[in-house]
Amino acid sequence: MEGRRGTNLPRVADFNQAVILDAVRHAPDGLSRVELAELTGLSAQAVSNITRRLLDRELITEAGTLPAGRGKPRTLLRLHRTGHFAVGVHVDPTVTTVALLDLVGDVVASVRTLPASATTPPELVDAITDAAAGLIASTGVDAGRVLGLGIAAPGPFDPGTGVVLEPPLLPEWNRVRLRELVHEATGHPVVLHKDAAAGALAELWRGAATSLRDFVFLYLGTGIGAGLVTGGELLGGSTHNAGEIGHLIVDADGPACRCGQRGCVGVACSPRELVTEAADAGLLPRPTPGAADREIDELFTRLCARAAHDGAARAILERSASRLARGAATIANLLDVRAVVFGGPIWDRIAGVFLPLLRDTLLTTTEARHVHPVTALSSSLGPDVGAIGAGCLVLEHSFSTRPSTLLLGPRDDQVAAVP
Repeated sequence: MEGRRGTNLPRVADFNQAVILDAVRHAPDGLSRVELAELTGLSAQAVSNITRRLLDRELITEAGTLPAGRGKPRTLLRLHRTGHFAVGVHVDPTVTTVALLDLVGDVVASVRTLPASATTPPELVDAITDAAAGLIASTGVDAGRVLGLGIAAPGPFDPGTGVVLEPPLLPEWNRVRLRELVHEATGHPVVLHKDAAAGALAELWRGAATSLRDFVFLYLGTGIGAGLVTGGELLGGSTHNAGEIGHLIVDADGPACRCGQRGCVGVACSPRELVTEAADAGLLPRPTPGAADREIDELFTRLCARAAHDGAARAILERSASRLARGAATIANLLDVRAVVFGGPIWDRIAGVFLPLLRDTLLTTTEARHVHPVTALSSSLGPDVGAIGAGCLVLEHSFSTRPSTLLLGPRDDQVAAVP
């Protein structure tokens, strides 16, 4: 297993602790102190001191022994699954999901609450606060063991202030101080990132991409976005807003987009557009003028169910899948990744139609196919992938070996530091 290298200089003790945690996280069967020293380059004494602190803080636990020839058996160390927890919140126009995760990123419990498009930001913050407190209480988790709360929300956002900046599909959200509002309401340290990026992190931690270091996660919900992973880490861009792919043109003769172009991947794959096409074909009732996202979502579910036995309904989805495949191939070519993972709130309803077309396109049209196959993978985390990823944001800040996330206290781009 390839691991990160530590240093024996005392002034970077926090970095070394993160190195040890990261190594243990990537070894679900456990690692001995001797193996940790070999993997990280730290001295045996440094490893012993760090692991003692981590054991005291219940971040790791002793889990059996490993025979060591004639010597004393080596004690294996693993993450302490129930030592600490994280709360993840996914804010989508159609649904808001709140999940409680254990220290390895598995969901302990989850609940859905008010959709963002049907309420004001302050009302949604109250609903998130109540949902998070309810999950902690109902599971019997000590609130003091919660490391923090992560939020996955539609972009764009300002990473310095934690302000959500007028997301296109939430027109009433005008510069919402979401991170600060949630921190003030819950008292938890809060981390904020885009929904697609959080989804990519979830796949990296617990999903279909745990063995991959370079992939794209395509988030499909009320809107579309891309989470980009290179070298095993999220690619955020200069303002952490990378992945805004909605206006990538995939069909010059496709549906009109609000940007003035035709055939943007965002509109070509949106539930609202597909429901409209189905209504125009007489396959569904026409949505009410200015239909809310929840009405569109219900009609979209009917369209997906009908596609299982109706060729005309299936053709609408297949046309959308072909457009998405063109966009996915373009992104795969740009980044030279080995896989594209598809997931999000609507994915489970369309995967049966979409995935075969996506696999065929990526295998036969990407430039990298001459060197390595580019695989289309289905998310294994279901519609809650955004909430799981939001919780993993908290864990990532706790485990990360990147200097930018080794926090000694609050800083400008975070309301409060995750311990």
